[in-house]
Amino acid sequence: MTTKKKSDSSKKEKPITPRKGPPPMPARGMAISFLLMAVFLTAMYLFSDSSKNNGEIDYSDFVKLVKSGRVSKVDVAHDGAGNHHILGESKDINAAGSTRFRTEIILTDKLMEMLEENSVQVTVKRPRTLMVSILANLIPFLLIFGLIYFFFIRQMKNSGRGAMSFGKSRAKLLTHDKNKITFSQVAGVDEAKEELLEVVEFLKDPKQFQKLGGKMPKGVLLCGPPGTGKTLLAKAVAGEADVPFFTISGSDFVEMFVGIGASRVRDMFEQGKKNAPCIIFIDEIDAVGRSRFSGIGGGHDEREQTLNALLVEMDGFDTQEGIIIIAATNRPDVLDQALLRPGRFDRQVTVDLPSLKGREQILNIHVRNIRLSDQVELEKTARGTPGFSGADLANLVNEAALLASRRQADFVEQQDLEEARDKVIWGRERRSHALDDDEKKLTAYHEAGHAIAMHYMEECEPIHKVTIIPRGRALGATMQLPTKDRYTQSQKKLEADLVAFMGGRAAEELIFGDITTGAYNDIERSTAIARAMVCEYGMSKKVGPQNLSSSQEPIFMGQGMTGSQDHSETTANLIDEEVQRILVESYDTCMNLLVERKKELIDLSEILIEKEVLDAEEVAHILKYGTLPEPVEPPPEETLVAETPEVDEEEDASTCSNEEDATDDDSSGIAVS
Repeated sequence: MTTKKKSDSSKKEKPITPRKGPPPMPARGMAISFLLMAVFLTAMYLFSDSSKNNGEIDYSDFVKLVKSGRVSKVDVAHDGAGNHHILGESKDINAAGSTRFRTEIILTDKLMEMLEENSVQVTVKRPRTLMVSILANLIPFLLIFGLIYFFFIRQMKNSGRGAMSFGKSRAKLLTHDKNKITFSQVAGVDEAKEELLEVVEFLKDPKQFQKLGGKMPKGVLLCGPPGTGKTLLAKAVAGEADVPFFTISGSDFVEMFVGIGASRVRDMFEQGKKNAPCIIFIDEIDAVGRSRFSGIGGGHDEREQTLNALLVEMDGFDTQEGIIIIAATNRPDVLDQALLRPGRFDRQVTVDLPSLKGREQILNIHVRNIRLSDQVELEKTARGTPGFSGADLANLVNEAALLASRRQADFVEQQDLEEARDKVIWGRERRSHALDDDEKKLTAYHEAGHAIAMHYMEECEPIHKVTIIPRGRALGATMQLPTKDRYTQSQKKLEADLVAFMGGRAAEELIFGDITTGAYNDIERSTAIARAMVCEYGMSKKVGPQNLSSSQEPIFMGQGMTGSQDHSETTANLIDEEVQRILVESYDTCMNLLVERKKELIDLSEILIEKEVLDAEEVAHILKYGTLPEPVEPPPEETLVAETPEVDEEEDASTCSNEEDATDDDSSGIAVS
């Protein structure tokens, strides 16, 4: 790590001054707000005026109501201008209700005498002053204006994204106080760390790279499967770089209004230029960077306009150096080629699934805050989790801690990590899903057939354990333990796996003379492997070394919709024949093996029915001697302490990934019924 130096005495870095208070509201937004308020107030005034005029009667009608005895109480009010009016209620003769009325009067002694004669209670109200009248009329409008201000205008001001501020960028500026992640907290992706660390070093000391004529890279694209740590790497860059770091998601550019995305792109780069040198991180860039060629439909596309603005800002006529773009995506194949060319994204860094060593390093990071037992060996856990991403390993450690807490243990043991791994891959044990004797016996022979085939096929991975306890959707499972990460698969290895997959179906037919649906998953995966051997890997002498597989990728942007084949019907029939030949030969090989080892099959199945779970050592002893190994007597206290690590190393084991797929080089075999 180099120290920070001044790159140029004439060019001083501009300090970042955060905005104080909410941004000013645009004039057009204010005009629209006042217009809406005026319409609302006018409607309220008309409503109140109409309600005020409701119940107005003539003076002669009022006299008739009084003389008929339908008025018991009136209020005489004075408006301050010499005019009087009466407010009262008239009783309905035919009903129990009453109706309010209002009439203008000239207050005279004769009128008062008439009211007294008819026993009408008179209440005289004090006249209101001019100021009181004005306030009485203004208070409702002031209350309404206050509600509009606090619930509408103030929200627009505070968010800065009002009706007239949609074009503002939503990029957030990360500070060192908020971002605590560094490269020391990232493991399993050493090559990607080196690529990004070089970018950080360039920003800290550009002279070191510029003395040979090198230029600062404009863009770095992080691509890889989900959960491998692309966003985590960007956070680590923000933690290591001593420059402004803006972060935004690709979906933040797309909005319901046309042109908003392009406006936000321009505003984001405008902010970046003011704070250059800086880094802008765009997460899930495929939301706006998809290929512009669709081949179908037409019309204007908002996403395409946003992409065009992004292309111009990254490398156009008015491009300025000092802004580095880091983007992350899970689908680099759907990105526009103009976005991927050098000058825009100069580097494409692949963040792949971690290797065995990388998985162990990731586990060491995630268990820092976990109370682990001294007997836990993370290397074995890493060996039993091929194909796991960093996110999967984090979930595994968390599940192990939850399992240990559930049994009220003081430390997380190795058994918790194994159970958590099995739970993540297959699901939790379903001990409540009880099998009857016939199904239990059938499942035991099915799994024993898998175990014997895996044991005697030398190319198969070693067995980890065999169980007939239902887990997830499976009634039982035969699990394997890979000895190393595999990046290629040989033909002998694939053929051995096919024989192992057929073990359950062959055992059912050999012992019971019937077959069940329990081998559905085995047949499905066997067929996929056999077809890949013929169509993709060129492992058929009749078909030859040619790729005849149809694209399995989803239809995207009008591509892949024709459905045409690159081979004739004769070749398709030949492919079907070769796939069938490979599967039938694998089944016959497995059947011959089980016929030869029928006694071992029966012994293993009977013991499995009784014990339900067998580990690798027990399976090997049963196949060799026909019985379980004798229990080892505990040695003396002093010997036990000295030999504990060796006993744990022999008894402990890990399992493999959740499926055997010929197209996945970093996986191991599993037979599940």
